[in-house]
Amino acid sequence: MGLNKVGFILLVIVYGGIISGGNMKMVEGDKICPQICYEAAYMTCPSTGDDHLSPACNCCIASTGCTLYNSDGTPICTASSSSNI
Repeated sequence: MGLNKVGFILLVIVYGGIISGGNMKMVEGDKICPQICYEAAYMTCPSTGDDHLSPACNCCIASTGCTLYNSDGTPICTASSSSNI
């Protein structure tokens, strides 16, 4: 009886792995998107010129071409189309 339960649990784990593995998204390996939030002071985007905008958390979620800056004006990162996941 105990062996049947272990076998059943193992079967559920294997099938779950197969099902979840089938739903995985393909991601290009050349760009890593950190799930951290920079302490950017402001952001600029091509669509608004040099206007200082409220910054996005990081370049992965910023619109393409937007740049995040530190308070001293040094750029942190610029969003590219491949970084928007």
